[in-house]
Amino acid sequence: MPSEPKIRCNSIWKLFGPHPEKTLDQIDRSLARSEIQQATGHVVAVRDVSFSVQEGETFVVMGLSGSGKSTLVRTLSRLIDPTAGQVLIDNRDITSVSQRELKDLRRHKMAMVFQHFGLFPHRTVLDNVAYGLEVRGERRQARLEKAMEFIDLVGLDGWAEHYPRELSGGMQQRVGLARAMAVEPEILLFDEPFSALDPLIRREMQDELLSLQSTLKKTMVFITHDFQEAIKMGDHIMIMRDGAISQMGTPEEIVADPADSYVADFTEDVPRYKVLSAGKVMRPLEPQTTNTYSSTVPFNAKIESLIDLVADTDQPVAVVDDSGTVLGTVDRAIVMKSMKSTT
Repeated sequence: MPSEPKIRCNSIWKLFGPHPEKTLDQIDRSLARSEIQQATGHVVAVRDVSFSVQEGETFVVMGLSGSGKSTLVRTLSRLIDPTAGQVLIDNRDITSVSQRELKDLRRHKMAMVFQHFGLFPHRTVLDNVAYGLEVRGERRQARLEKAMEFIDLVGLDGWAEHYPRELSGGMQQRVGLARAMAVEPEILLFDEPFSALDPLIRREMQDELLSLQSTLKKTMVFITHDFQEAIKMGDHIMIMRDGAISQMGTPEEIVADPADSYVADFTEDVPRYKVLSAGKVMRPLEPQTTNTYSSTVPFNAKIESLIDLVADTDQPVAVVDDSGTVLGTVDRAIVMKSMKSTT
């Protein structure tokens, strides 16, 4: 039986304007965003969005500028209150909790990392990282010890007494990441955290976060406009357009079967062999056939990992499930076709 999601959003709407609740009650919700804005003067930022995030997974929300992704992530912590809908954390609807309960949620269960680092220029790295613990009321010695632990964890050993102005952009973002993690939240929200960084530093930060996540296994919601970043970081991806969901699924599902031309445009330049698995492209096993296989591979092995395996043999490779049962086969022709395909 599947576990209860850590985060569940039910039919989230967010309108900006003088009377959002009244407007939402009165409008024809099937109208396009531009039609609603023209008729009412209200902007539909998020439109009937529902999704769930399991504990320990990284859920990526992506889309172009104005798609509603940043507004949506802010409703998860109620930095922005949704006009309608529910945001459930551990099955508790936080849209109806008191300000005191909400403050407790932000201090203990949830932390956010922004694109712009938001560091205090007059505080050292150590005091910046310890800030959330200070707000929570922890004793100075205890919070500084914990802050040092996370400074080391993000690779800033030796920089604790420096000030933000003395750090590069990538190092500053590491401080922001350490500050968020120091309060040991169950949920981490990232709003395009690496988009202001140079490409090389951006890749390093992505790898750093993936490495940390492999150990810490936090529940993460990650906002980006970069599809390559989305497929690298996400267990599941939700693509938004004009405030609504265009498609939701695993990176492999989206790359293999884009729902529409908007999604297909994102996937166009993705090397499919880096995303698709053996189980996705295999030839199904025909009943009552006996074959000699050169080797076996798990169904979730990426095509990229099979290149050397099939290069020097004409025999098929068996694709097996977790119990070792043969599900189908791949061979050199399938791998080569996957490498040539871009759509």
